[in-house]
Amino acid sequence: MSAPTQRPKVTEREARQVAEAAREQTWRKPSFAKELFLGRFRLDLIHPHPLPSEEEVRRGEAFLAKLRAFCETEIDGRRIEREARIPDEVVTGLKELGALGMKIDPKYGGLGLTQVYYNRALALVGSASPAIGALLSAHQSIGVPQPLKIFGTQEQKDAFLPRLARTDISAFLLTEPDVGSDPARLATTAVPDGDDYVVDGVKLWTTNGVVADLLVVMARVPRSEGHKGGITAFVVEADSPGITVEHRNAFMGLRGLENGVTRFHGVRVPAANRIGPEGAGLKIALTTLNTGRLSLPAMCVGAGKWSLKIAREWAAVREQWGKPVARHEAVGTKISFIAATTFALEAVVDLSSQMADEDRNDIRIEAALAKLYGSEMGCLIADELVQIRGGRGYETADSLAARGERAVPAEQLLRDLRINRIFEGSTEIMHLLIAREAVDAHLAVAGDIIDPDKSLGDKARAGARAGGFYARWLPKLVAGQGQVPGAYREFGALAPHLRYVERASRKLARSTFYAMSRWQGRMELKQAFLGRIVDIGAELFAMSAACVRAELLRSTGEHGKEAYALADAFCRQSRLRVEELFGRLWSNTDDVDRRVVDAVLAGRFAWLEAGVVDASDDGPWIADAAPGPSTTENVHRKIP
Repeated sequence: MSAPTQRPKVTEREARQVAEAAREQTWRKPSFAKELFLGRFRLDLIHPHPLPSEEEVRRGEAFLAKLRAFCETEIDGRRIEREARIPDEVVTGLKELGALGMKIDPKYGGLGLTQVYYNRALALVGSASPAIGALLSAHQSIGVPQPLKIFGTQEQKDAFLPRLARTDISAFLLTEPDVGSDPARLATTAVPDGDDYVVDGVKLWTTNGVVADLLVVMARVPRSEGHKGGITAFVVEADSPGITVEHRNAFMGLRGLENGVTRFHGVRVPAANRIGPEGAGLKIALTTLNTGRLSLPAMCVGAGKWSLKIAREWAAVREQWGKPVARHEAVGTKISFIAATTFALEAVVDLSSQMADEDRNDIRIEAALAKLYGSEMGCLIADELVQIRGGRGYETADSLAARGERAVPAEQLLRDLRINRIFEGSTEIMHLLIAREAVDAHLAVAGDIIDPDKSLGDKARAGARAGGFYARWLPKLVAGQGQVPGAYREFGALAPHLRYVERASRKLARSTFYAMSRWQGRMELKQAFLGRIVDIGAELFAMSAACVRAELLRSTGEHGKEAYALADAFCRQSRLRVEELFGRLWSNTDDVDRRVVDAVLAGRFAWLEAGVVDASDDGPWIADAAPGPSTTENVHRKIP
């Protein structure tokens, strides 16, 4: 029998320990981004730019051609926006096209596309309908196929992957009404009972959950005799008795998203459906996201490409004060930003994806940086497009069409992209996750020194290790190739930017070391500082990727001159942002902000809230997620 679900009581330290236990502890392969944060500019890890094989290109391009034809003839993005639903016949067509199995091995009925072409497919279909892009991404990037590919048994692959490649839609269920990025408090339980586990709990924001056939569910297995326990991953049939989709959520954007609230009450799941051992659920989730996160920036690339097209066409036609608005510097700088940033985003995504395909490098930081940078810059691009379009940018596509103008859904793009700064790790969480990986080398040698639970002997041994490490490492941060005038000469006009990246990388590493020396154990509390460190690293990674991509295009004769111009513009823009971030490392309002927050929470500024009406109701801030049978209608629906 299932036990009542109890919300685990955990301290801040215990929550961090759970997260730490879930992350990959070792670095078995080189990482360009990890080296970058350590002040070592390993250009050799990304240049020459890795390339797919001819066969991979042939298969990928053939599918993209079919998908483009489908997008142009079968997908009506405005209808999806109006009806807040993807028509069943569109999903059926995608199934017949093989889009559900883009990343699944052909021996299971999938297409076996590379990460590069999978991402290009998402960018393409996402430009037709971001909701469809989200459906396909949630199904394959974080849904059942990816964890099974990495951690599943052969029996599980044989049983589920053929279904997932052609007919069955999957969803990933981790979040709960009171659990987001702090999984240590996960309340859904999976209690062993014979050859089954009995699952009870409530899951929130279950993308694809309303129409899914198969679910990946994260649940806590209680520790007992013969059971290690811990957060564990299961494949669950969505139509199992006891599962109720209680609500289909509605959002400011992605209106066709099939996202809901799912309740589990006494749901029996065969032990054979457990993915990996008990307690490995979070590690499975994080490992899945190492490449799964690349889908969001891929769709941001698609958004950037479309934004550039609309900005170019509109700004050349719209005239003010006797000339096209594009010729006014105030608008022209926005178009330059869109063009240069779109080039850089595509460079970051393609480079990270190709490295994922080659599997020579550890790309956990690169993928996280791509997600962070793509989601932030994608929102800025969409916002600039709306500004360029003026009042028409704020007007809906249907309204524009109704009065006889081109139906340009710029405002919808802005709404649709906004979720990417929250999906699959918010910007704030991504800052902390990347920062943890960036300082891993330091914690490996000196972590025991600042750990209050370590003995004096442990601290002494750590001190000896740290002394040796820093004696070798610190002198290398003084000088490097970035100070050699002729370094990176093969990059021509872009060489100065690579020299800048090398110098900035060493400066970033010095800044991190100084901060660790200054704050020691309090470093983890300096989240604003760590966020700026990560943002600098993201800019440096993007500059590196842009230069390497431009050189690739030059060497292959594909728009090389134009690519160099875009890379140069992006690097110049990026360098200004980097310099501002460096300045804000030590000159900022962090302490002032902290005092203001304390006063706000203490109610000392409540008088400032007077003079308005609160349009929200008086319901609970967090819905009750107590276990038990559902009392609402099941809104789960199966797409034929």
